Amino acid sequence: MTNDKPLAGIKVIEFGQFIAGPGATQILADLGAEVIKIENFNGDNSRRFGVSEKSGHRSGMFMAYNRGKKSVALDLRNAEGVAVARELALGADVVVQNSRVGVMEGLGLDAATLRAQKPSLIHASISGFGTRGPSRERPGLDIAAQAESGMMSLTGEPGGAPLKTGFAVVDAATATAAANAILAALFRCARHGEGATIETSLLAVAVGLQAQIWAEYGCSGQLPQRAGNAQPLVAPAADLIQVRDGHIVISAYMEDHWQRLCRAIEQPELGTDPRFATSNDRVANRPAMVAILNQALGGFGGEEARARLEAFGVVCGVVRNYTQVRASADVQATGIFQRVLDGKGGEVDVPALPYTFGEGVAEETTALPELGQHTLAVLEQAGFSAERRQALLDGKVIATGGRA
Repeated sequence: MTNDKPLAGIKVIEFGQFIAGPGATQILADLGAEVIKIENFNGDNSRRFGVSEKSGHRSGMFMAYNRGKKSVALDLRNAEGVAVARELALGADVVVQNSRVGVMEGLGLDAATLRAQKPSLIHASISGFGTRGPSRERPGLDIAAQAESGMMSLTGEPGGAPLKTGFAVVDAATATAAANAILAALFRCARHGEGATIETSLLAVAVGLQAQIWAEYGCSGQLPQRAGNAQPLVAPAADLIQVRDGHIVISAYMEDHWQRLCRAIEQPELGTDPRFATSNDRVANRPAMVAILNQALGGFGGEEARARLEAFGVVCGVVRNYTQVRASADVQATGIFQRVLDGKGGEVDVPALPYTFGEGVAEETTALPELGQHTLAVLEQAGFSAERRQALLDGKVIATGGRA
């Protein structure tokens, strides 16, 4: 099949673990780049994440961020293995890594070393806390970034304990941030032939995700407080309302929207009630407001409530579980889910790119790489002779998978 995607012809070498690094290169792979994943003989740790009998001995994390890539297994404790990795990196357009700070420098696979030999190379590094501060050598995972960026301090119920988000939001956002930087660097390289040294961190991304809250903190000088599902500055906004079969959320904090909501629940007099006259009044009297909305809408099913509110131009959403989301006609119409062959005779649907290029939604099936599956083929493509490939195999510098 002809690859006519935007990044067709771009070669990416990934030294990645878990989500942030592999997630960034997954975006590039979905856009058509050839992504070669360099793994040690144990493989990316995400291959074993959450694997159990319940999961069918499959890792959801690995499936989400490694489809359609090529796996090369190298012993990077061996000088010859490092030499092979360096040759592959110098033959690529982009190198992405999210190893502990100092690891790539110790191997001579860091940006300064590689770009000294190939100035046009784009080298992207992802760390936990950045490379310039006192925490540069600390191990960094999503949860640590959520904690130390202030994110957990404002997530949770009023008076309750800090909470993390329900998924690895910082890892996922960092993957997107790194991919965006790489795409910008590829654009500049195409125009001017210049490479780039890109650095980002989970901490920087986690802080950046909260830009609005930081701006509000700068305006008021008041520390943001946990407000549960409520938006602390306006109301109703993201307020959770219980209905007959679950919950909905409502956003009607603009004055004309509030008037529409009052008519939708057949209580137009609330529009002139002094307790709710302005958004600030509604924030101050939120418990009373929410109680009225719960009583007015509690007898409706979620879809019934949604239809009624939207008929009056009120923004709302039904709180859905994953089964309901997957069955949603709107979600299906986006075409975001892609089939991934799991390597065990089955397949799983996972989200792919959340956008298209005007050509409509394409049905695609991709496969997960076995550890070392493409080692020999990639080395052959890179110009390694048959004799050298065999010597590397005999010397246990490289390893191959079931279909290498």
